[in-house]
Amino acid sequence: MMDRADRLPGARVAAARGEDPMSVPADWPNRSVSRQVLSFGTRWHVQRMGEGPTLVLIHGTGSSTHSFRDLLPLLSTSFDVLAVDLPGHGFSSRLPDGAMTLSAIARGLSGLFETLDVTPRYLVGHSAGAAIALRFALDAREAPEAIVGLNAALLPFGGMLTRVFSPLAQFFASTKLMPGLLARRAQDRKAVERVIRGTGSVIDAAGIDGYQRLFRREAHLSAVLAMMASWELSRLRQELPALDNRVLLMAGARDRAVNPGEATRVADHMRRAEVITLEDSGHLAHEERPEQVAAIIRRFCMEPGEPLERPD
Repeated sequence: MMDRADRLPGARVAAARGEDPMSVPADWPNRSVSRQVLSFGTRWHVQRMGEGPTLVLIHGTGSSTHSFRDLLPLLSTSFDVLAVDLPGHGFSSRLPDGAMTLSAIARGLSGLFETLDVTPRYLVGHSAGAAIALRFALDAREAPEAIVGLNAALLPFGGMLTRVFSPLAQFFASTKLMPGLLARRAQDRKAVERVIRGTGSVIDAAGIDGYQRLFRREAHLSAVLAMMASWELSRLRQELPALDNRVLLMAGARDRAVNPGEATRVADHMRRAEVITLEDSGHLAHEERPEQVAAIIRRFCMEPGEPLERPD
């Protein structure tokens, strides 16, 4: 394995009270391959490991690169793997207010890839990260060869939820009180464990620790709320039939955050999409069963046409 992301000359550390609040802790998962990269005004935290065709890992709302703590090393034996903290999440800086949209984040990633001088061949996105991966593929001048969605959140809310969720998210994002209240609540580890169990997943202590550390940071929570308030999937849904990339949607049968049946409904609107169900997994399947998920990703990306490995 090799660390391929040398620190760029433009990367800067903004000290605050003698300590950079955006610096990556020494004990953060895969910290040895972490870098801070300045790209078009946004400072990104990235982790890069391995050699081969470039594969990008994109986490979901509220998460960070720590979600791929086991998946990244496993995939690095076959790929040049680049894991990215989304804007405002983890240890990446935020996009400007009003710019935490699906399209803007996809454009930001495009700029980051340009700064790093990489052309992703494969994109793997979890939950909302899958929507970002598909948006990027639709807009990219050189589209990736294949895209994998892990419990992909791709269908917009319907009916009453549309009228209620968006205004509430916008309200929470506009008040400075909510992130602080949520961060104080996250001091209770049991509260964080309940949130994770609510996704249908059971993950290890290291995973719970990572989420608790993130949820205790007001800046992280503020970005999560801003992203939720700006999230809009109708246009993406309308354009999916035009997508000509190979797409794999993995759905955890125990997922309580995204209805597993969404994968089939979305795949029916794409030209080259297939679905695989992971029977004993929830929304965080890649954290529960990283070896199995890595094997399926590797097979789908590098051996097109071969049958995908099914869970035991």
